[in-house]
Amino acid sequence: MILEQINGPEELKALPPEDLKILAQEIRTFLIEKISHTGGHLASNLGVVELTIALFKTLNLPEDKVIWDVGHQSYTHKILSGRMAEFDELRQYGGLSGFPKRKESPYDSFDTGHSSTSISAGLGIALGRDIRGEDYRVVSVIGDGALTGGMAYEALNNAARMKKNFIIVLNDNKMSISENVGGMSRYLNGLRTGSGYNDLKKSVADALDRIPVVGTAMIDKIKRTKNSIKQLFIPGMLFENMGITYLGPVDGHNIQALCKVLREAQKLDHAVLVHVMTKKGKGYRPAEKNPSYFHGVGPFDIKTGQSLSSQKNPSYTDVFSRKLCQLGQEHPELVAVTAAMPDGTGLAAFGKKFPDRFFDVGIAEAHAVTSAAGMAAAGLRPVVAVYSSFLQVLHDVCIQNLPVLFAVDRAGLVGSDGETHQGIFDYSFLTSIPNMSVMAPKNLWELRAMLDFAMDYNSPLAVRYPRGEAYRGLKEFRQPISYGVGEILYEEEDIALLAVGSMVSTGEHVRQKLKAEGYRCSLANGRFVKPFDRKMVSRLAKNHRLIVTMEENVLQGGYGLVVTAFIHENYPEVKVLNIAIPDAYVEHGNVSILREGLGIDSDSIIQRLKAEGWL
Repeated sequence: MILEQINGPEELKALPPEDLKILAQEIRTFLIEKISHTGGHLASNLGVVELTIALFKTLNLPEDKVIWDVGHQSYTHKILSGRMAEFDELRQYGGLSGFPKRKESPYDSFDTGHSSTSISAGLGIALGRDIRGEDYRVVSVIGDGALTGGMAYEALNNAARMKKNFIIVLNDNKMSISENVGGMSRYLNGLRTGSGYNDLKKSVADALDRIPVVGTAMIDKIKRTKNSIKQLFIPGMLFENMGITYLGPVDGHNIQALCKVLREAQKLDHAVLVHVMTKKGKGYRPAEKNPSYFHGVGPFDIKTGQSLSSQKNPSYTDVFSRKLCQLGQEHPELVAVTAAMPDGTGLAAFGKKFPDRFFDVGIAEAHAVTSAAGMAAAGLRPVVAVYSSFLQVLHDVCIQNLPVLFAVDRAGLVGSDGETHQGIFDYSFLTSIPNMSVMAPKNLWELRAMLDFAMDYNSPLAVRYPRGEAYRGLKEFRQPISYGVGEILYEEEDIALLAVGSMVSTGEHVRQKLKAEGYRCSLANGRFVKPFDRKMVSRLAKNHRLIVTMEENVLQGGYGLVVTAFIHENYPEVKVLNIAIPDAYVEHGNVSILREGLGIDSDSIIQRLKAEGWL
């Protein structure tokens, strides 16, 4: 097996061309087998196997630097840089990250986890190289889906000013997570069919170069008028018109062609874009047929491609999706906005049912928010569905106090994707913005009720819910939603557990365990993180010696500290214990293991109460 002989770039560079094709097949087999057990990003990694091999073949890694946009296509990069043995622990607690991590390997030159950043990061590294007088290559790999993000254009604009080599590889597979949308996608479609321009350019130059004396002069004259010629064959020529040399398109699964074009790119003393055509999911039929599903997948059966998940109940995303479709029928002014995540956020069903009221803006969260603000100003009721860690709240919504609903998915710990995806900061930054209100449901029924409430609320509002199966407990508690009003579920005395969102179910488990040990304990559901229910907190403070706040958010700026400040000012005799995530980034791992390690699971909370003398 060739793959087992590869421990780094030097072994790969020694392979003959015919072995490189075999190596690519072996890598795909390895990835399918490992990810079928651990879960992970499959389709995107299957699509860049040959591209990664070509980069390792033509560059001097790790001295040269490769920056992978998002980074969910970096598995082959990790294999070829000596980390193959660690794939059994991929995305597991304490194991190999699913994204590039500088602390994990010198081959990882920049930490990534979100889209449209690689050109900016690569440009910064290249500028650092030049200022320090160093000599190495910098390559930024960016997908065609990532080119829907505005940050990529800002970086391209500045890359055009480079006076030394800087390579941008455009990995074009017609996909981001879902199918690409918008003008850039249409533009790249034109480039994909425009290879005739490059063939003509080479043929004309070769022919003229053979003409003595006048041939060179004629080539120079043609170069001065090249933009006019390009317009005939490739619409727009955006990159070259910006001052970035364009090479391609090239077959992204032809290693020899890739090596040739990459070596050509390295000869230039300015920014160059290499347009590479790949197929997402290549080599595994289920992933080729359904690349969106296999973008990020849990453990699955290799033969059928079917998930091995045992989840039977609907997720919070499923509940949101179904309820929004119902509300769409009742409210013709309701519109839905996503940033290239129609499936992940649950908006795909709304899009199929109400295509004229559904807007996928591409990987452009800031644009999603501001365009939603414009829709609200025009009298519509926009819902922006977005993952917590990708939420970009601009001033356009809140300063104008516009009725935009933010459906904040993947809030709290999400697990295997790690620091870039853990949604543990949204309480802190959302509650700091004037006019913004924040709610968190305790179970699936409360999420539905909050969405009903949102349709009649005429200011900015965020409803925050976690990843995974929706909680079905506490069904009997259905106090109607009133603005800024919480809900006391069990009222006794001594210790009061005051929880919000996903931590209400944890609070229920803590209460059950304390009751079994003979302690009297109340449980309250905050419902509103902002504004928090002062009347309910006052009621609890009058009858309890200790109030325990519980949230799946970092401590700083969170729910617990706001409640603590109120109690200390008004009820100084009452003690407060804050259960929250420490002010730190949380690495990848199983959510249950992470909760235990962070001290926010029920057993850890009880242990802390005992250790601090409250029990």
